[in-house]
Amino acid sequence: MLTNWAGNIEFRAERVHRPQTVAELRELVAASAGVRALGTGHSFNRIADTPADLVSVAGLPRVIEIDTAAATVTVSAGLRYAEVAERLNQAGYALPNLASLPHISIAGACATGTHGSGDRNGGLATAVAALRIVGPGGEPAELSRRDDPERFPGAVVGLGAFGVVTELTLELLSSFEVAQYVYEGLALDVLAERFDAVFGAAYSVSVFTNWADGDGAVWLKTRHESGEGAPQSLLDVLGPKWLGARPADGPRHPIPGMPAGFCTVQGGVPGPWHERLPHFRPDFTPSSGEELQSEFLLPRAAAPQAIAALRGLADRIAPVLQISELRTIAADDLWLSPAYGRDSVAFHFTWVADTEAVTPVLAAVEERLMPLGARPHWGKLFTTPPQQLADQYERWDDFRRLLLAQDPEGTFRNAFVDSLFPSLRSSD
Repeated sequence: MLTNWAGNIEFRAERVHRPQTVAELRELVAASAGVRALGTGHSFNRIADTPADLVSVAGLPRVIEIDTAAATVTVSAGLRYAEVAERLNQAGYALPNLASLPHISIAGACATGTHGSGDRNGGLATAVAALRIVGPGGEPAELSRRDDPERFPGAVVGLGAFGVVTELTLELLSSFEVAQYVYEGLALDVLAERFDAVFGAAYSVSVFTNWADGDGAVWLKTRHESGEGAPQSLLDVLGPKWLGARPADGPRHPIPGMPAGFCTVQGGVPGPWHERLPHFRPDFTPSSGEELQSEFLLPRAAAPQAIAALRGLADRIAPVLQISELRTIAADDLWLSPAYGRDSVAFHFTWVADTEAVTPVLAAVEERLMPLGARPHWGKLFTTPPQQLADQYERWDDFRRLLLAQDPEGTFRNAFVDSLFPSLRSSD
């Protein structure tokens, strides 16, 4: 039985395919009435599921083509970020940001609105400059920010509903180094009061908490400058008791008590961007998948209210929680991105692997966060009704119309997409 990474979803596909060429994929799509694409399976709901044809893109030809003149790289959809990042760094390039896990596939991460952290860093999909897709009838198509400004922002975070993405072109930066530090014991009261100071202290910042103890650990990833005139170590800048928090006395795992050997190097030791921006090393599996995940992105200004709301639920959250993470994400223009149109704060929950126990707590979390403007991560667990979600997205109807125009027969839709857009009709 084929399952997702966490094992909480058993895929119901009648047939599972692993095409080795784009031509083979085109034939498959042309012959099918229902297709969904699967990457690394790091989603926790049925966004990738289908009763018809499930297509793994992992077998498509491996492509990593750097265009030095344009400062872009074209990659095959099924590649993991870790595979691409190492090659980019060797060539002197970088992506602006990475997620906590470098193990996830590029196409799947972009299609679901996955992100890292950083006040000025957009979600991973904001690096996309172009998409190559096998669409309805097996016909190939290409969409780019430059040539398709009307459709492109709707298709990038596309929930897999426009076709099977085969390649993506990503915009690049020059390679850079990052040094990572951990401070412990930051009071949540202080976090709420000094939110901008905490999240503005480094290039990428995460705060981990269980909500019950009243404090959290701050992971700071700062761009490292070397040479004469380079700034001091962040420890020297922040001091030994920054906002009441103190530097960790050794490497840490996001979940207290777990072995830190799975994690990227801390302690202020500079290293390549791709070896510090993720929390976890690509050569280790951080867990066996014994977890569930949810995440909600809110307007950044709502952070203090959201922190207070979640602290009020701490007695319910803590028994079913492994750890919670707060991150910030810059606003973007991608229609179904959870950060569309607003600088955002993300509240992530890594739950225990017990759906029955987690579901009522998740509903209580949503009840507190939705009035503050929460938008769920598309690949994680949520229970919010579609109409409430629609109210959070200015371009929701535009996405629906684009989806109908691009795939009128619904070849790439599934129950998940239909639940969000139940009014899709050929007469619209």
